[in-house]
Amino acid sequence: MIVLKNGKKVFPEELETLVNRIEEVKECMVYGMPDKNDPNDIKLSVKVVYDKEAVNEKYPNITREELEKNIWQKIKEINKTFPPYKYIKNMILTDEELIKTTTKKVKRNEEIKKMSC
Repeated sequence: MIVLKNGKKVFPEELETLVNRIEEVKECMVYGMPDKNDPNDIKLSVKVVYDKEAVNEKYPNITREELEKNIWQKIKEINKTFPPYKYIKNMILTDEELIKTTTKKVKRNEEIKKMSC
C-alpha cells in the first residue's frame, strides 16, 4: 500500500492489473516516488517491462521512443478511469525482467534500490 501526502491510500496491485493488460506489457510494478520539489509528496510511478516478442510482431520497425509514447498513451487512458490522486505520473520502460522471489512475487524494495542507483 502506498500512502500519499493527502492521506489517500493506493493499492499498487489495482493499477498493475490494468497496466499488465496492455498488449505490449510483459509485467510492471507500481511504486511511490518522492516528488523532486516536495520530498514528502509521493508521485505514483510505474516500471514497465515490455514484451519484446509482442512488440516485434505488432510493430516490426518501432523505435524505443515510439514504443514508450505508445505505452504511456495507454497508461494515460487507464488514468482516466481513476480519481486524479491515483494517476500514474512517471514511467520507466525496460526489457529487463523485474527481480522476483522464488514464488514469483516482485521484490519491490530491491527494484526500488536498483532504480535509485
